[in-house]
Amino acid sequence: MASALDPGDPYDVHVSLDYRVTSRRSTIEREASGAPGTDPDGPMPLVKDLVFSGTRHELVPRVEVGVYTDLAVTLALPVVVRDTRRLEFDQRADRCVFAASARDATCIDATNSTTVADGLLPGTGFDASHPGAGGAGGAAVFRGRSRAGLDQLHLGVVWAPLVQARDPSKPTWKTGAELRLSIGSVMAFDGDRPARESGVSRGVHELRLYTSMARQIGRAEPTFELWWMGPIATRSGAPLDDRGGAFAAEKTGAQQRVGGRFGVGVTAWQSRSRRQRVDVQLGGEIEALFAGRAYTDMWEVFAYAGRASGGGPLVIDADPVEPGLQAADHPGVSNVQDYLTLAGRLGVDAAVTDIVRVDAGLQLGWEQAHLISFADAGADGDDADDAVDPGTDEVNPFHVPIIDDPGHRYRVEGAATLAASLGVRVLF
Repeated sequence: MASALDPGDPYDVHVSLDYRVTSRRSTIEREASGAPGTDPDGPMPLVKDLVFSGTRHELVPRVEVGVYTDLAVTLALPVVVRDTRRLEFDQRADRCVFAASARDATCIDATNSTTVADGLLPGTGFDASHPGAGGAGGAAVFRGRSRAGLDQLHLGVVWAPLVQARDPSKPTWKTGAELRLSIGSVMAFDGDRPARESGVSRGVHELRLYTSMARQIGRAEPTFELWWMGPIATRSGAPLDDRGGAFAAEKTGAQQRVGGRFGVGVTAWQSRSRRQRVDVQLGGEIEALFAGRAYTDMWEVFAYAGRASGGGPLVIDADPVEPGLQAADHPGVSNVQDYLTLAGRLGVDAAVTDIVRVDAGLQLGWEQAHLISFADAGADGDDADDAVDPGTDEVNPFHVPIIDDPGHRYRVEGAATLAASLGVRVLF
């Protein structure tokens, strides 16, 4: 890490530039209670519906400046170069049977999709980049708006209480904190005028705390890191802004996350002068995401179907206490169940000169199946009737029965991500 005020080395500055491309694919299923032949004592039946695919290209410049011995400050500004998403009818079966009921079908189209049947999307589909084209085309039922821009500014501080280079009997131990400030245009969706919205920021200010340890043992260097990240504030009016107010909306904040990374780097080749070196990196990662609201693979569809101007099926009641419907747009973001992710990584890190390093890597990740429309109807108050009373502040205004009631909820299954990265670092 960068340091300062060392004998013969008054300051360090590390500059890096990373390029990452991430491809994600998942299966969107739907709970289907009450279908003919369902065992009332069995598990909740699931039916096929959609397949999500998305790609994000990101450029991340980063600077680390030593300010004291083994103490540095950091700054990073990730830039989303391009982010695209699409949903298709699930037609991946070897032999397609388009039965009228999704429960009996092996493939899905506009005639048996529960999303189309419930009015969330038209049978012809919707293309946000060409809304006047009359549909999404082919098996595609939804094409999202192509997005680009800034999300957060990362400001951090890192301290190394132990450094192996100073004391070979000790490992290198780092601990740090990073404030992630939302600065870009907020990611929203306007189904009436989709061209207006191209932001990529979630509108959430977050704090990340971490600690890591590494130790060089011959040619190998095992490492591990533990971290936590959670929201500390949300920009007013953003989809993830907590608008539950005095109502019984639970877990309306953005998700908290905790995780760990572990791995080992092995020197595969080193020059006689030791100035050039090639390391092979093998590692893994586990992450837990806790229940809360989030942007999901269906968030743009939920926002499209929740337009108050169009009277969509997901329009929410902004004030359940007032008589009648106080129609408001569904924010698109939804309550998400707790789930785990796992990932494995293979990388190469090459020291080209004393100050220039180049690295490349591939990472494959997997997500535990989880519900992505999970808002409860509300919470019982002090009246001791063990029920949520309509027309009172016990009602959760974010709850929409057509997607949040058991038997109608959306579920992500088989989500996988493949990420490739290429970076260069200059160590002054």
